[in-house]
Amino acid sequence: MTKEELTAYVGGHFDGKLKLLDTGRYDPMFEIQPGDLLDVARALRDDSRLQFDYLCSMGGVDTGEHLEVVYSIASSKTKSRLDFKFSLPYDKAEIDSIQEVWPGINWYEREAWELYGINVRNHGNLKRFLLPDDWDQGHPMLKNWDAPDFIRMPER
Repeated sequence: MTKEELTAYVGGHFDGKLKLLDTGRYDPMFEIQPGDLLDVARALRDDSRLQFDYLCSMGGVDTGEHLEVVYSIASSKTKSRLDFKFSLPYDKAEIDSIQEVWPGINWYEREAWELYGINVRNHGNLKRFLLPDDWDQGHPMLKNWDAPDFIRMPER
């Protein structure tokens, strides 16, 4: 399936839950609503034409205005890839765990919680693995994060 065929297929299915963005340089990029995450993940994995069986990565982004969560997925069977993302407000940054769909997301979800403060509902093992167990200085990947010994470098 070509990039154009994939984009058309995904855009025409899934009850309009995936909105095409004009930012996918190499792979199509879609936007979803946070509440649709689990349904969309299942649908992309279970669709017989897509078969997205592999989670490449998940990452958090602090845009300065809100948080974003970005997922990159692939199919080992069809050799297709796509990305999808959604926005979250700082004050209610919560997502559902999708470990039941792609078990490899375990540490990515823990990282999002630990470094960005994004609560992952139904994770089951949401504990620190990058920062010390007794860490109480906030979430270091947020743009407004500060600590006594932190030296902020100038932005160019």
